[in-house]
Amino acid sequence: MLGPMTTITAASGPSGQPDGPIPPAADVRYAIVDSVLGRMLVATTSRGVCALALGDSDVALEQGLRADLRRASLARDEAALGAVAGRLVAHLAGAPLGEPPALDLVGTAFQRRVWRALLEVARGSTCSYADLASAAGLPASAARAVARACAQNPVAVLVPCHRVVRGSGGLAGYRWGVERKARLLAAEGARLA
Repeated sequence: MLGPMTTITAASGPSGQPDGPIPPAADVRYAIVDSVLGRMLVATTSRGVCALALGDSDVALEQGLRADLRRASLARDEAALGAVAGRLVAHLAGAPLGEPPALDLVGTAFQRRVWRALLEVARGSTCSYADLASAAGLPASAARAVARACAQNPVAVLVPCHRVVRGSGGLAGYRWGVERKARLLAAEGARLA
């Protein structure tokens, strides 16, 4: 569970849909570094981590960030983010995270509800999409919508959507690749069906 510095706020555009996770005037700094799971992009606002993405290509990671934060002012700044990036890289390699960094996430009310429930899924354990729906106070029939909210989680690992599996216990999709999901779960000691 994240501490009191966690900010998960609502945002919507004229259609009621999310209008990008970050307000238009927000300054976002980001860094891309090597990790045991490939390249890792971490981005922050003055309030906390707003994106943590995993991939194989700096170009693809940057394009994804620009698409997700299209109205923000982006600046690559490895020096300023070295400490937080280093902690996250060490955590992916198996080191304890300690106090989680503050988060600055924006989503719909439904997404925020699901992401908060994800924060309660303990390291080394998994749950199904239906279980996560129930934990979020939603009916099991909302499992598909819960899966979509997990897929839209902008912060890999810190909001642990990798801990959600199919009802059968098998691996389901993962925004950053099923192989990465399997490696994360194995590193956490999670048991799969």
